[in-house]
Amino acid sequence: MNRIATSLLLVTALAVSACSNADRFGSANGGAAGAYGVNGSPSDPTSVAYFNQTIGDRVLFAVDQSSLSPDATVTLDAQADWLNQNTAYSATIEGHADEQGTREYNLALGARRANAVKEYLVSRGVSPNRLQTVTYGKERPLAICSAEACYAKNRRAVSVLAAGTGA
Repeated sequence: MNRIATSLLLVTALAVSACSNADRFGSANGGAAGAYGVNGSPSDPTSVAYFNQTIGDRVLFAVDQSSLSPDATVTLDAQADWLNQNTAYSATIEGHADEQGTREYNLALGARRANAVKEYLVSRGVSPNRLQTVTYGKERPLAICSAEACYAKNRRAVSVLAAGTGA
């Protein structure tokens, strides 16, 4: 065999062998990543996946508003209960806005939305040391179009969990 063919065969063999161990990250046996990845199982009430899918990790806002709706407070009550029961987690609350308005206006609006969520969670017993806020304004839209359906999805605050209390 010539050198190119030998090299190609060797590279192919290495590539195939690197892909042959499906459990290389320990997931099949509940290793470091767990069977459902780092977020855990949606059926485990102490997991991030459960929080995101069952409790709900976001609340929505009306146009140009940072006040919490009745639907938002229901979600935040559940978030507060979960956080009070699972003290190994902290949360960063991200404030977002739709694409309407200036960048500066939307950054300020996102900050007010994130702060409203934080204040509500603190009022429900969550330690302020476990909560941080960040604003993205209109910089991280979920939906991109110039229609109310898209705008409504982007006017939100999202609670992002992390291990560690920050206390």
